[in-house]
Amino acid sequence: MTHTIGVLGSGSWGTALAVHLARTGHDVRLWARDAGLATAMAARRQNPVYLPGIMFPPSLTPTASTAEAIAGATFVVMAVPSHGLRGVARAAAPMTPAGVTFVSAAKGLEEGSLLRMSEVIRAELREAGPIVVLSGPSFAIELARELPTAMVAAGESPAAVEMVQAHFRSPALRLYGSADVVGVEIGGALKNIIAIAAGVVEGLGLGHNALAALITRGLAEVSRLAVALGAQRDTLSGLAGLGDLVLTCTGDLSRNRQVGIALARGEKLEDILSRTKMVAEGVRTTEAALALGARHGIELPIALEMSEVLAGRKSPQAAIRDLMGRRQKLEHV
Repeated sequence: MTHTIGVLGSGSWGTALAVHLARTGHDVRLWARDAGLATAMAARRQNPVYLPGIMFPPSLTPTASTAEAIAGATFVVMAVPSHGLRGVARAAAPMTPAGVTFVSAAKGLEEGSLLRMSEVIRAELREAGPIVVLSGPSFAIELARELPTAMVAAGESPAAVEMVQAHFRSPALRLYGSADVVGVEIGGALKNIIAIAAGVVEGLGLGHNALAALITRGLAEVSRLAVALGAQRDTLSGLAGLGDLVLTCTGDLSRNRQVGIALARGEKLEDILSRTKMVAEGVRTTEAALALGARHGIELPIALEMSEVLAGRKSPQAAIRDLMGRRQKLEHV
């Protein structure tokens, strides 16, 4: 069945999802905040800035108009960076069709409020229909190239989750359902912090033993906070937890991992971020995660050390030394 789907956000991930959904037969409108980019995408039939070389199917229409993007939509996909999500949701609220299902493809925590992305969407779109979170191990370019990808669709409405599973899937994308929105969102947000640390391990040449230890203890750290917030522990051992963590900590396409590698080589954070238009969500998420951990009495030692490194208060070498020198304890406590 063909649906009209609005995708708000024309970065690499939003563009990849729009291309994917258009290939499955849907009528897709891809919204860009930058009118110049929307014009370039319409003329070139690709996104020359964020996903060059991936041609748009005929049923994909770029636009700089939010109203045009979501008019008559059955689904609206939110694929903007975490710091821009509230503003986009607020702008979309007056023109949102009644009962439309929102699909959150954003990963992170909102600075200040510490809200998860689905909570931000609901705060601005109180009259909208159900919200489904899409998360899991997924590099945009690989989905765009139709390489096999598996993700999780999580929501409080089983019917909405099943709708997203049915209409977003393809031979290249398999979707598992979940009711654990908290676990899926916390896994997707905090793995970016651990990936920065993984990049530090890589950049310092500390070896595979150290990387395996970091990923494992990173998963324990993410799981502690998620469970304290009401998540199911099993969710964090699945695609939206361990799966996304492994990909982001080991894949060369991981922006957060690349940030960590550059930090380990002695580069300053502002110089690293100035080189790319892409957003490394872990940089923003680190402080929000620490504040959330403090609110719930949860220790986040890796996040704490990465906060020190990102702020320039501690060298990457000192951060690793301090992690290794922490008081020893039982593993599962």
